[in-house]
Amino acid sequence: MNKKTAAVAVPLIPVVVMLVIGCWGLDRGGMWRDEAATFQVARRTVPQIWRLLHEVDAVHGLYYLLMRPVLALHPGEVLLRFPSVLAAAVTAGLVALLGARLARPRVGLWAGLLYAINPMAGHYAQEGRSYALVAAGAAGATLLLVRALGGRSWTPYAVVVAVTCLLHEFAVLLLLAHALTLVLARVPRRVWAAWLCAAGAVALVLLPLVLVSHAQSAQVGWLRPPGPGSVNRLLHRFAGSTDEVLVPCLLLMYVALRRPWPSRDGHEPPLAAVALPLLLVPPAVLMTVSQWSPLYDDRYVLYALAGAPLLAAAGADRLARAVPRLPRAAVTVAGLLAVAVVCAYQLPLLRQDRSVVRRGGDNLAAASAIAARELRPGDPVLFLPAIGRRSALAYPKGFRDTRDIALAESARTSGTLYGVEVGPAALRRQLAGLDHVWLVAEPYALRPSWSPGSATDRVKRTVVAEEFEPRWEFRGSGVTLRLYERRAGAVPR
Repeated sequence: MNKKTAAVAVPLIPVVVMLVIGCWGLDRGGMWRDEAATFQVARRTVPQIWRLLHEVDAVHGLYYLLMRPVLALHPGEVLLRFPSVLAAAVTAGLVALLGARLARPRVGLWAGLLYAINPMAGHYAQEGRSYALVAAGAAGATLLLVRALGGRSWTPYAVVVAVTCLLHEFAVLLLLAHALTLVLARVPRRVWAAWLCAAGAVALVLLPLVLVSHAQSAQVGWLRPPGPGSVNRLLHRFAGSTDEVLVPCLLLMYVALRRPWPSRDGHEPPLAAVALPLLLVPPAVLMTVSQWSPLYDDRYVLYALAGAPLLAAAGADRLARAVPRLPRAAVTVAGLLAVAVVCAYQLPLLRQDRSVVRRGGDNLAAASAIAARELRPGDPVLFLPAIGRRSALAYPKGFRDTRDIALAESARTSGTLYGVEVGPAALRRQLAGLDHVWLVAEPYALRPSWSPGSATDRVKRTVVAEEFEPRWEFRGSGVTLRLYERRAGAVPR
């Protein structure tokens, strides 16, 4: 393969493989709760989205605005997820370009393919959230960093990092990873000065978002400090979901990190100096901070995944070069066969990931389908807690013409995710005139140990338990639909 052909084939092959994996089973017949938030918010007007961001989800604001014209074409699950598929494919291509630039074409090809077949990359390639786009931005920014170190302008780097951080503010940890790259590469002071100017510009752009999202930190109150289990889980998601994949991958990464680090150009950093900080710094910093203020989740550091296939591919190349007189074509093909074996080991995980239940734990389409079959026009419905209304917002057909008796103002008009509910006294009056009511409940809301956070939710549970009795129930993936009828002789209070 000549240089021109290699320059096209090396990034293109991983892009195509990632597109195939991403499009496989893309329409699963149901959204989970986070995707449902994207689906309903991105279909609002720009002023409605802007109003919402002042209350919740500011960290996803740019993503919602980007998704708005996409869902305007056709509001459905495929278009909801397709931008993530494209972003994951771009990331695989960028990883390949990084490997080819910092090592050689076969390293780039292997690294790009290893990224494409990674189950974690495949998972978020099919999710209607911003994480795959953030990973693409981080990979692009890293490539632009390498180009800037080679003498190119720092402006594209600053712009891409800023946009990536606006898609999700935890991508700012990418700057710390790049700072460590500069340390390991031993760049001169003028390079540090240029990078600090770029990083400072990014910080200024990001500052308003940080201030607003900090005031909304209660949204991640469910997170807990990560422990050894979190580290082990992330290790397997980055380097290999099974031991048959994990152990060889770790060995290859170790080989890549052994000094001296080979470098093709004196003006560009060694591959290990780029990949190692990208892989370790964002997860390590976020996990450390989360010991005091829990902010860590695997998806928040998806963009760090790109470092693992780069190191594994570089290690494999280093082993191949240690054996003299091996034909280059044979080495490349052997590497491709090894990638195919890894893919075969991980194929069951990729297949399982196409299930709604395996991904988000709840299928909002199932609740809507049952509601469409069982509920009649005018039937009263209660959502417990208010967040349970997301099934009706994502799939309104099943709840059409029913009465949401606790809703005072819709989600769109109130600038909230799930609407504004009536007060406890007003809800009691509403329930007093009913002989039956349908309850759409989150599974945890039916546990005796659950303590409702709002007075209205407490009234829902208390009145339904004291004055009504269950007659019929459907338990689905992450939601329970239950019919209650008034008890004989029960007096409304």
